[in-house]
Amino acid sequence: MAINILTKIFGSRNDRLLKQYRTAVARINALEPQFEQLTDDGLRAKTQEFKERVAKGETLDAILPEAFAVVREGSKRVMKMRHFDVQLLGGISLHNGKISEMRTGEGKTLTATLPVYLNALTGKGVHVVTVNDYLASRDAQWMGRLYNFLGLTVGINLPQAPREDKQAAYNADITYGTNNEYGFDYLRDNMVYEVADRVQRGLNFAIVDEVDSILIDEARTPLIISGQAEDHTDLYIAINKAIPKLVKQEGEADPRTGEGVTKPGDFTLDEKSHQVFLTEQGHESAEQIFAELGLIPAGSSLYDPANITLMHHLYAALRANHLYHRDQHYVVQQGEIVIVDEFTGRLMTGRRWSDGLHQAVEAKEGVQIQAENQTLASITFQNYFRLYGKLGGMTGTADTEAYEFQEIYGLETVVIPPNRKSLREDQLDRVYKTTREKYEAAIKDIRECYERGQPVLVGTTSIENSEIIAQLLDKEKLPHQVLNAKQHAREADIVAQAGRAKMITIATNMAGRGTDIVLGGNVEKIIEAIEADESLDAAAKQVKIAEARTQWTQDHEQIKALGGLRIIATERHESRRIDNQLRGRSGRQGDPGSSRFYLSLDDALMRIFAGDRVKAIMDRLKMPDGEAIEAGIVTRSIESAQRKVEARNFDMRKQLLEYDDVSNDQRKVIYQQRNAILDAQDLSAQIASLREGCFHDLVRQYIPAESVEEQWDVPTLQKALADDWQMELDLQKQVSEASAITDDDLLTTVTAAADTLFKNKVEQVGEANFTQFERMVLLQSIDSHWRDHLSALDYLRQGIHLRGYAQKQPKQEYKREAFELFGQLLDSVKNDVTKVLMTVKIQSSAQLEEAAEAMESRGESIANVTYSAPTETGEVETTLDEGTVRGASAPASQLARVGRNDACPCGSGKKYKHCHGKLA
Repeated sequence: MAINILTKIFGSRNDRLLKQYRTAVARINALEPQFEQLTDDGLRAKTQEFKERVAKGETLDAILPEAFAVVREGSKRVMKMRHFDVQLLGGISLHNGKISEMRTGEGKTLTATLPVYLNALTGKGVHVVTVNDYLASRDAQWMGRLYNFLGLTVGINLPQAPREDKQAAYNADITYGTNNEYGFDYLRDNMVYEVADRVQRGLNFAIVDEVDSILIDEARTPLIISGQAEDHTDLYIAINKAIPKLVKQEGEADPRTGEGVTKPGDFTLDEKSHQVFLTEQGHESAEQIFAELGLIPAGSSLYDPANITLMHHLYAALRANHLYHRDQHYVVQQGEIVIVDEFTGRLMTGRRWSDGLHQAVEAKEGVQIQAENQTLASITFQNYFRLYGKLGGMTGTADTEAYEFQEIYGLETVVIPPNRKSLREDQLDRVYKTTREKYEAAIKDIRECYERGQPVLVGTTSIENSEIIAQLLDKEKLPHQVLNAKQHAREADIVAQAGRAKMITIATNMAGRGTDIVLGGNVEKIIEAIEADESLDAAAKQVKIAEARTQWTQDHEQIKALGGLRIIATERHESRRIDNQLRGRSGRQGDPGSSRFYLSLDDALMRIFAGDRVKAIMDRLKMPDGEAIEAGIVTRSIESAQRKVEARNFDMRKQLLEYDDVSNDQRKVIYQQRNAILDAQDLSAQIASLREGCFHDLVRQYIPAESVEEQWDVPTLQKALADDWQMELDLQKQVSEASAITDDDLLTTVTAAADTLFKNKVEQVGEANFTQFERMVLLQSIDSHWRDHLSALDYLRQGIHLRGYAQKQPKQEYKREAFELFGQLLDSVKNDVTKVLMTVKIQSSAQLEEAAEAMESRGESIANVTYSAPTETGEVETTLDEGTVRGASAPASQLARVGRNDACPCGSGKKYKHCHGKLA
């Protein structure tokens, strides 16, 4: 109560920020008449003037009013659009590293031009992050006209673009691209073997469009680059045959009494956590079935060490068969399993679920099974975006997740008021007993809208549901457009015209997000078609365009009079934010609109969280079939269920981050070392330090520090030096002939001998040649051990929760063991590198070239990798790079051998020996 009183007196934090920003807006508006007087060249010259002022030390905040005024004036001339004052507020908020919540239709794309232009003046680059390649290309071309007019360069960072194109895109003042591509470029830059192969420069400032989708929905699983691991294809097929023999248990046993099971079985499903659990009976059944199939010896246990991987495969197969459904979670296209994003309903071509789940689904559907992968590099979106010096974001729905943005990214959410007050009416949910009744009511509502001529957008949560609605509409002879993942290419065009009279558009959740629905349809598309028509002359085109605009104005007013766009949703999503996005498609820029959710007790969210409570109310009221509950208490009860799911999902993301923070600290150290090695002209100091550490450890193994002669094992040390390090030293003679000798004297003798031996090798080939060889050995050793370390951390993490049974804190245990593993990694790199450099044989230059070539071909080829990116459902996007065969990417050792005089496969145009083969 006290807080409410204080808020009334002083205003909320949001009000105070907006008040502060409005002062800057007043200054920008005051400059408008002055900037209107400038010629185009005069306006363009301002950019160079600003750059010079920034270079001399003036802050961006000081230049902000003038810079924003220049962008607004440029937009009026080039785009024929003038920024609203609320867009200036949004731009100031983004520049200050905050999230601007702006409703659909408020012009977020245009708002971003203000802070992007201002921050590009530093010359350090600005990244604009979008959810898909279509939006990245569209926004870059659309807004690029304005940036180019003002004298700034724009680049588009597209997947699979050649290295030179990517470097040019990143060197531009402003770069547009997707979150996945920025993250992969960062990981790839830390896997290169030549400085010239890097594409990114520093991570200065990023603006994330649809920030909730990228930083929350897709942040449950990390970005992964992986290479080929061992093949278990036959095992997936064999285990899939065993699944139909296992029976699902009905009901759940009470842990105290053991009662509650209506039908005993082998496994139970937990739909909330999307997991499967074997029962006692299930373990026995599985052992018996596996023994019959010859997968385990008769009488052996599933938990024998040799059978541990079988358990992993069994659980993956059970989840694939009972929790992942065709046309809901995935579709089968051209013999491949393609995942459907549960948030957007889009097809995630190339994405793959992790932990063998994707292979289990492939076995279930009888398509070709692709081999598993081993992680080469990975990073979470949380940790990637926290690398930027400054981060801003914009979306129509961030306020429900404001706590998470603040907690994880340190980003404050500022709710920007709309330019015109929203007139949309959000009606109460209608809850029916059965799915059939729900669909009947929704179809009746759609028919009424159609007969009036009011456009309708029907929202569903899966492709399967969208196709059910489409079939029902076909039966009713109602014309409609289906916008789900299967019509990906036509998505933007369908959405753009969804506001025309009598249009019925069925969309899977937020398909078409980023494209505006304008009442009366999108007149710009019609004008583009007229301008492209070569049969018309210029005068005829102008007449047609004028007619199209007049017609659109009439249509627009007619649909406004009918009540604007009607949103009919057939299911609630587990996140309130996604529901708000669907509602937000209606009522743009002060247009009228309405929305209604039709639900049934069979819906997943209702069944899992709120079904029993609502069913009890219906039974108590003795409601007849076909009647719906429509009450605030029911809507609130559903929203409370959604809050629970959101809280659980937040915990999952936070958990992921807490574990990833451990490997993130180690990743930073490894990448820092790698970059230092790549950039260094001379590596002799690093190599000397590694050599000294290695021989110090070796000598101390046999001759402990501050020990007496009786404790020394000199013969074994001498033998180890001869056998493992090819150093012939007569240490026994030195000890027997010396009148007084200490353990430090022997250590000095060994390290001096090692230094001399190494120096002689370097002198034989020259410092410059040997440095390049040292660099390659160091990088390959670091990469190889880092890959093994990532696998070790994965295994450690999978079982660490069991430490809780020993009254230990799993996270602390994970940190401690991960730290120990990292220490072992550094020791292994030190020993490996020293061993190779100390024992390498120096021969003729021709032989040395051959040895270098063999070593290069053995090194992990960066071309032979798989890129895996996440979505909320936990799947990973998998794209095979050049040099791999789809579905069977060959290990580096099986790739075609590149001859010394052949063209380098990296595409530089040089011979291999002068490019990636240039080691000596």
